[in-house]
Amino acid sequence: MTKTAPLPADLLIDPADEILIRQDLVLVALGKREADRLVQLGRVLDVHTGTWMDDCEVAIRGRRIAYVGPAGSFAGTARETIDRTHLAAVPGFGEVHKHIESSHLTPEHEAALVMPRGNTWTCEASHEFSNVNGPNNLEFWLTARRAGSPMKIFPLPGSAVPPTAYEGGGGHFGYAEQIGFLGESTMVAGLDEVMDWPAVWNPENPSYGRLWGMIQATFEKRGVVEGHGAGLRDLPSINAFAAAGLSSDHEAWTPEEAWDKLRHGVFIEVRPHSMPDIIKGLLERGLRDWSQVAFATDDRSASDTLKMGATDHNVRLAIESGLSPEIAYQCVSINPARHMRLTPFVGSIAPGRFADMVLLDKAATVSIAEVWADGEQVSEGKRFTGHLPAIDWPDWATKTVNVGRKLTAADFAVAAEPGRATMQAALLRPFHWDDNFITTELPVADGAVQRDSDRNITKFAVVDRYSGKGRVAKMFWLGCGPKTPDTAVGCTVAHDQHNIWVVGSSDAAMAEVVNRISQNQGGWALVTSGKVVADVHYEVGGLMTNRPAEALDAEMEALYAEANKIDWLYEPTFSPRWFPGFPERLQFATLTCAPWRWVLVAPTDAVPEGFVNVQTGESHKVVW
Repeated sequence: MTKTAPLPADLLIDPADEILIRQDLVLVALGKREADRLVQLGRVLDVHTGTWMDDCEVAIRGRRIAYVGPAGSFAGTARETIDRTHLAAVPGFGEVHKHIESSHLTPEHEAALVMPRGNTWTCEASHEFSNVNGPNNLEFWLTARRAGSPMKIFPLPGSAVPPTAYEGGGGHFGYAEQIGFLGESTMVAGLDEVMDWPAVWNPENPSYGRLWGMIQATFEKRGVVEGHGAGLRDLPSINAFAAAGLSSDHEAWTPEEAWDKLRHGVFIEVRPHSMPDIIKGLLERGLRDWSQVAFATDDRSASDTLKMGATDHNVRLAIESGLSPEIAYQCVSINPARHMRLTPFVGSIAPGRFADMVLLDKAATVSIAEVWADGEQVSEGKRFTGHLPAIDWPDWATKTVNVGRKLTAADFAVAAEPGRATMQAALLRPFHWDDNFITTELPVADGAVQRDSDRNITKFAVVDRYSGKGRVAKMFWLGCGPKTPDTAVGCTVAHDQHNIWVVGSSDAAMAEVVNRISQNQGGWALVTSGKVVADVHYEVGGLMTNRPAEALDAEMEALYAEANKIDWLYEPTFSPRWFPGFPERLQFATLTCAPWRWVLVAPTDAVPEGFVNVQTGESHKVVW
């Protein structure tokens, strides 16, 4: 027996350490060096063939798997043998496309939430924190792992930094930055979803050079370029999308769209809201090879994960939608690992990979008994038992809201022309994808253009939280926000630039919301009758909290309880899926990617009122 040697820490994938680890695993597999653990299992899913292996044993050395074979076949010895013959094992679940920021938890607390639900590795689509603090982006995503968190995070720096040429804030990524990220760590898997489609196809778009520079850098380093094909359903656009090298799409909504994109070489990442229809449609079309399909959570809050689950929910829904369990498990393991070129490390229960396993009571219902990661048990039932590092996040992560001054009601007034009794106003409504904005006539009082709650017209604003100049863009919106007088609500989660948005029935309440959010360094605030009745703290990046999921959920429930006392505007033409009352979905209402057109963004020198068509660059006055 060869003498056991100490192993590298093996938290981050380091090329020099990797050779030492592999050399060690060779000797363990041959029985010439002792394993740390031998786990005996009733069944193991081999995702490479889609078949089950009965009565297996898995030898683990350090954080990796050294050997997989029938019971009794391992030629070596192990320091301990663990009997799990009553359970079936599938590989640790992987997220092919997820914004951890949308859980509103820092990575170490995200791990404690999702790992008991099967998720052991995540490809982090990092254009949220990237837009808050671009220079420290990679350090942020690797900190928890360096501190011993058992969840592997593979960052993909954001292509949308800034989201369009008409925005700017805490980060700016181009060729040089992407080359630097890919060269700094082998954990970086590629380029996050390329969303600004007009900037990809149109050489005259001001973001054309920046985006193609990031794509070039990713190709040079053989990374993966992720796509975002919202609204691209005609064949010329699908062909152009694939020709650009955008390898995937998580925005397919229908079976027809998913089928057409699969047929043109696009890897499809199916999200839960469209999963039943897409799976049924692909099965009806006779799809035989599911290797180009994975499941993507994308955005899911901690509260929703506590209620419905994490990746396990996606697998369960796929099985309920008609997919076989074996294929469903492949769609959250080997398929995303192959697509992201991570198969030497994750995606299967096989030698050389991290020893990440989901142990199941019942495979068909995704009934999870235990989760193992890095060769150790990290959960029992829904309880996380792994290492939860205590991280004192530095100022660059916790001091990110810089409005620069205290705002007043006057900052939200929309001035009228002298002597006017009424003025024409531009209107938007949430998820307004039409080519043109809405126009209406609004009354003037005391020199300012007024809301009209009788017609569901309120006021919406975006406040620059990066420059310290206290810039405010404001205009009138239809069918959202509070109808209750002297009330406003706002948040620092405003995809994807993440300035502060606020909507309200009075200018004074809007100012009070922004001031409280600034004081808290991010999160939610709800104000009514001059009083802050609820707030939620996202003190890390203005996007996340450094607290357990349960603590955040309790704070959100308190916000909802106060929000239930408010009368909210509602436009009947909207789908209830988007706006059932309290306007939480307004977090997504300032997106500037396709298929959005007219959007309100924070003011810049180029767009001083912040009202811009992000596909053409045209701007317009908010009243005239």
